[in-house]
Amino acid sequence: MEIETPLTTTQKLHDLEKRNESAFVGGGTDRISKHKQGGRLTARERLDVLLDPGSFVEIDRFVTHRCSNFGMADQRIPGDGVITGYGRVNGKIVYVYSQDFTVFGGSMSRTQANKIMKIMDLAIKNGSPVIGLNDSGGARIQEGVEALGGYADIFLRNVLTSGVVPQISAIMGPCAGGAVYSPSLTDFIFMVKNTSYMFVTGPDVIKAVTHEEVTKEELGGALTHAQKSGVAHFATEDDRDCLLMIRELLNFLPSNNLDDPPVLPTKDRPDRVEESLNTFIPDNPKKPYDMVQLITKVVDEGYFLEVHKHYAQNVVVGFARLNGRSVGIVANQPQILAGCLNIEASVKAARFVRFCDAFNIPLITFVDVPGFLPGTEQEWRGIITHGAKLLYAYAEATVPKITLITRKAYGGAYDVMSSKHLRGDINMAYPTAEIAVMGAEGAVNIIFRGAITGAKDQGAERSRLTKDYETKFANPYMAAEVGYVDEVIEPATTRKRLIDSLEMLKNKRDFNPPKKHGNIPL
Repeated sequence: MEIETPLTTTQKLHDLEKRNESAFVGGGTDRISKHKQGGRLTARERLDVLLDPGSFVEIDRFVTHRCSNFGMADQRIPGDGVITGYGRVNGKIVYVYSQDFTVFGGSMSRTQANKIMKIMDLAIKNGSPVIGLNDSGGARIQEGVEALGGYADIFLRNVLTSGVVPQISAIMGPCAGGAVYSPSLTDFIFMVKNTSYMFVTGPDVIKAVTHEEVTKEELGGALTHAQKSGVAHFATEDDRDCLLMIRELLNFLPSNNLDDPPVLPTKDRPDRVEESLNTFIPDNPKKPYDMVQLITKVVDEGYFLEVHKHYAQNVVVGFARLNGRSVGIVANQPQILAGCLNIEASVKAARFVRFCDAFNIPLITFVDVPGFLPGTEQEWRGIITHGAKLLYAYAEATVPKITLITRKAYGGAYDVMSSKHLRGDINMAYPTAEIAVMGAEGAVNIIFRGAITGAKDQGAERSRLTKDYETKFANPYMAAEVGYVDEVIEPATTRKRLIDSLEMLKNKRDFNPPKKHGNIPL
């Protein structure tokens, strides 16, 4: 019997090199070439763009599936369709997985799930964000329930990780079935226009079951989910734009729920006076203005990273910095539906408020809200319950909360928008603020219905009473007299007053009563 000669160190190193080369080509050069059509990056190229140069450390490069059904025993590819590991973004550690569509369509196997679970467990233990680059056709059919079990194990970790470290999902190809549930459990979803799709069931199944004909783009494209469903927080131009936007978002976030948000140097003076704000709010209370312009006049370098920009545009949410410190901003947008709160806006803002609270990011709220959007459609779809989500989120939040009423704050919407009654720390108002149960015209028609009806000149009487009501209530001073507004400020000093308040509140400690968890009105 011939005894095999042990491999030399040089031969072993050569063997390692060959194995690495095999792993690096994924599903092979032909599939990679096809995948890259249309400007798409490979799974490894995506990591190169996302992470700081040379920082990626791969884990489980040589893992293969264990399935022997339907000829799968002869199709074992190192890595099994997902690249996992850790690296750095702007110097901070992040854990990442990048699905490789060239390997079995990126489909989820038991071993692929195990790889993803491993880096999620490491992220929790070490307090660093998890970023998933998703490009998967769903569960690997050949594995049956084992693939489904793998998905469920990941879902569980998404839930347990929620609020502990930031979770970010990028949809970078067609993702269907179970492949969309994990992203939906994460904090932010990025999609790529024209190349990424999300749906529970695809167009073919829908046609067979409901006889509806719809394209992939119409059903689950980036703009569909950014504008209609609100599933996507960002719709980006291409793979590279998507990955660079993730890097930008991470600049505003702490690594975990025990860290403070990052503070970056700024050349923008904290006491900068913005004189244009003194005339920014129109004299006509019915005339709209762009709240985003007001925000950019106040924040560092005028930079505001808007989240959910295309969805429920009557409310604005996003991140900015004040004197270098990250803040979350929520604002009514008078240009859309007069800034009314509706179902979609309430849910959008509530989700954002809860994220900021989970990760110690102070909340700045700009208020110009005439109330909740009236109508049977809103009532029948549950505006009561959905509006209460925003109220719940603000009331529950213990981070510093600073509120500025720029113009209207009417009715229940005044209460909901981070009022003093929901533990607002500092509540300010412009002289143009109107804080009341409702607008002057509506109030007069109710309070003085009899007096107006009995008047000789009903129009003149209504006008006189409306002006009287406006003089008494359409201003911030009654609220200031009872301490519900802490300060009425000159608009030009907005930046300084917000920064002063943030500095004062930087050591704030507030707590909710001990409990397993609350029961937010879902």
